[in-house]
Amino acid sequence: MFKKILVANRGEIAVRVLRACREMGIKSITVFSDADRTALHTRYADEVYYLGPSPATESYLRIEKIIEIAKKSGAEAIHPGYGFLAENTEFALACEENNIIFIGPNSKAIELLGDKIVSKITMVRAGIPVIPGSDGAIKKEDEALKIIEKIGLPVLIKAAGGGGGKGMRVVRDKNELIPAMKQAAGEAKSAFGNPTIFIEKFLDSPRHIEFQILADNYVNVIHLCERECSVQRRHQKLIEESPSAIMTPELRKKMGEAAIKAVKASGYNNAGTVEFMVDKDRNFYFLEMNTRLQVEHPVTEMVTGIDIVKEQFKIASGEKLSLRQEDIKLTGSAIECRISAEDPENNFAPSTGKIIELIDPGGPGVRVESGIYEGFEVPIYYDPLIAKLLVWAPTRREAIERMKRALSEYQIRGIKTSIPFHQLVMDNSKFIVGDYDTTFIDKILGKIEYKKQNYEIAAIAAVIAKTLQEEKSTSVSAKSSQSTISPWKLAARQSMLRKS
Repeated sequence: MFKKILVANRGEIAVRVLRACREMGIKSITVFSDADRTALHTRYADEVYYLGPSPATESYLRIEKIIEIAKKSGAEAIHPGYGFLAENTEFALACEENNIIFIGPNSKAIELLGDKIVSKITMVRAGIPVIPGSDGAIKKEDEALKIIEKIGLPVLIKAAGGGGGKGMRVVRDKNELIPAMKQAAGEAKSAFGNPTIFIEKFLDSPRHIEFQILADNYVNVIHLCERECSVQRRHQKLIEESPSAIMTPELRKKMGEAAIKAVKASGYNNAGTVEFMVDKDRNFYFLEMNTRLQVEHPVTEMVTGIDIVKEQFKIASGEKLSLRQEDIKLTGSAIECRISAEDPENNFAPSTGKIIELIDPGGPGVRVESGIYEGFEVPIYYDPLIAKLLVWAPTRREAIERMKRALSEYQIRGIKTSIPFHQLVMDNSKFIVGDYDTTFIDKILGKIEYKKQNYEIAAIAAVIAKTLQEEKSTSVSAKSSQSTISPWKLAARQSMLRKS
């Protein structure tokens, strides 16, 4: 096992990996930018090194600087977390060339699977179902028109490289095709430096289900079952859960076998995620493979009891998988809510500033992975994800109730967060029964529900104000047996009102 690991990331994922290092007795190193001089991850590492100015291009994306720090500190391996350089072929290759272990897949697998066109061709050859569409890159308008005539509208224009919803456009009318192609290509070039696009059939109201896999360096591959990721906004996942409400043992077996086949076909090693789209008839299609640790990996950890980060360390250090497929059992139900520094009532506009109060939820079955603390200044330079709230319970219904309770306890003051959005979802009847898909947010949720919640807050305020007036007029003391509401309770309610 490694003696020293560099964690080349920030925020909650850096803290997560650093904790795994500490539990395994591995010395840890991390890096920081100007904006992160006092960030939480810098407090967890045994050694901390300065990277550069706040913009990611001048700090967390500097391959040469990170390699230099790894060498200087004596790090044997680098864990990239997710985002930044986690799926960067050049970074993985730079690690390999400098005899530093990259805790993730090999550079060839990253390159193959990072190109959605090449990976799709690889899956077709392996006999894995894929979404109908173009066989390669689309460069000319007449090529695009022929494709839509063949597969029909609507179609989805996608960037060949990158992800996260960038470089994607849905086309429902033939007249929208050419402008959408230009927009997608331009966005892809700006975001990933690669303007290549292709076309797929747009599935109507599908579900997004992914399979977590582990693959060692000796061609041993297992899957850790599925995660449901269909609650999305602009192709960005917001809530994940396991198991999926639509999963059957037969479907899980088929999808799991397809995920393993996809891994073997690409020569993949370490942890990764094979993503599928599932239509209304429960036909599934390969979407892509994420060649890194996923944001939502703790969901799988909570239902399987397997520490995926520690498994990454073991695989990267050369150990064989100690787990077999028959060892993997799902127990109970887990849900994750991504807590972001965004205002859901204002179209999820970014919200930065100082955290002036932070109260984490607790109790049985509750897990918080956070990159913030009271007094921390949330910077404008990076992804708005600041924490993840997870719960586990014996049943899905109990998990939802536990999440509702945990969300009500979670207090973050000083910035706007996505907590109100998650509360709406947990109260939604469609979500509660598991009847939802990737169109859930657009079709089911809207501003009217947020307004309703605001009206409820106003009603609570009116009741408290009336109660306070009555208490004042009767001059009831804390010891009075005539008091209907304790002043202690009133003080607490006033505090809750101020926070809301």
